[in-house]
Amino acid sequence: MLTIRDVTKTFNARTLFSAASMTINYGERVALVGPNGAGKSTLFSLILKTDVPDAGEVIRDEWTTVGFLPQESEPVGEETVLEVATGKAGEIEALEKILREFEAAGDVSSPEYFEAHAKHDALQDPQTEAKAKRILKGLGYKEEDFARPAREFSGGWVMRAHMTRLLVMEPDLLLLDEPTNHLDLLSLMWFRNYLKNYPGALLIISHDRDFMDELVQQVYEIEEGKLQSYQGNYSDYLKQREENYERAMQSYKNQQKEIEQIQDFIDRFRSVASKASQAQSREKQLAKMDKLDKPRPLRKGFRFNFPQPQRSGQRLIALTDIHQAYGTKKVYTGLDLEVERGERTVLVGPNGSGKSTLIKILAGEVPFQKGERKLGTNVKMGYFSQHRADTLDPDCSVLEELKRVAPELREDEARSILGSFLFKREDVHKKCRVLSGGEKSRVNLVKFLVDPPNLLLMDEPTTHLDIWAIEGLILALQKFE
Repeated sequence: MLTIRDVTKTFNARTLFSAASMTINYGERVALVGPNGAGKSTLFSLILKTDVPDAGEVIRDEWTTVGFLPQESEPVGEETVLEVATGKAGEIEALEKILREFEAAGDVSSPEYFEAHAKHDALQDPQTEAKAKRILKGLGYKEEDFARPAREFSGGWVMRAHMTRLLVMEPDLLLLDEPTNHLDLLSLMWFRNYLKNYPGALLIISHDRDFMDELVQQVYEIEEGKLQSYQGNYSDYLKQREENYERAMQSYKNQQKEIEQIQDFIDRFRSVASKASQAQSREKQLAKMDKLDKPRPLRKGFRFNFPQPQRSGQRLIALTDIHQAYGTKKVYTGLDLEVERGERTVLVGPNGSGKSTLIKILAGEVPFQKGERKLGTNVKMGYFSQHRADTLDPDCSVLEELKRVAPELREDEARSILGSFLFKREDVHKKCRVLSGGEKSRVNLVKFLVDPPNLLLMDEPTTHLDIWAIEGLILALQKFE
């Protein structure tokens, strides 16, 4: 179905891949892992033919159809949710135009013509709408939502409509880039179970370890410009990776010990006439030996701890009789909530139920129609917004953003702290507006380190973080006091 053979790709003078290879067969479930910036999204672009390799080739079987779910949803206009989900909003007309152009040119045997024809037929299938409705319901939409304009919904909900469209079309190869980012627990469970029975192949980029453990049978890791294959799910990959490293390190140590012994013999007997020929033989043996490189340490999640903040009073914050509504939609009526020192609280519920609104009310970011919000004594709040850019100055560099909250830091101190969060050398001069989602998350975490809160409010804190960063965050939160 898909073969990537000896592909090399550079970006901004940095080599992302060097002679990288991958094969995906029909029906396989494959995960693509690697740190942020390793080239996962670039590899998707190469597969989709929206980018080309500097060397090597990306080969798709002639009639293979490919679908792609990006991290961010495409903009929508006046089309309804159901029209987005079925792909009928303008797509039939566009496909008919493509078909006419191929037919006028007499080119009706090309893969592109076949793919356009298959999409057109699928959209005309009377079962398409019924299937789209079933999937929309599984992803959390209600029947009355189907006829509403998609623009009335948040980006996360629009993404679900686009996801439905892909599942309806059932391409032979489905590329999913962080598909769980905008799903609540119930829709995530439904989506995961649906994919277990998906008839095509899956290639998934995800930070959700449980999601990958349930679905994938093979993992490709991007590491130092190479694609390394591991059989099994994500947990199997971690185990094999550790075992491979230990074997490689043991082989390296054994060879170093052998080299040391040979060199010791040479040094001792080089000048001894009766042993000179043996010493020369050992020198030749050493010269011909295929030296092993010392294995690079395995990449781990960056480790950090939140500094001890000032001690607050027992009660950190209280909400009393809160009323909140958006237009005619009531979100909260008579809500009471207290948070005390040392508590760990999680908000759960379907998307649109008011979780982010409650966090924003607690953070003082949004007004409410009625009620009281009262902070306790010596409370210093840290708000980790779902929309990371909201708390960053887009015109500041990473270094300037850190100095903005901690002006007393010397530049070398600031660079050292940023370095521990994977901002190296010139990275600290990148403007916040050009940072990736993961980089914005790391900048916000650094700000908490230099200006520590004693009340942390976190809205979807793992979104855009890679798995190693998530593990580091979990460890830090476990120790947070």
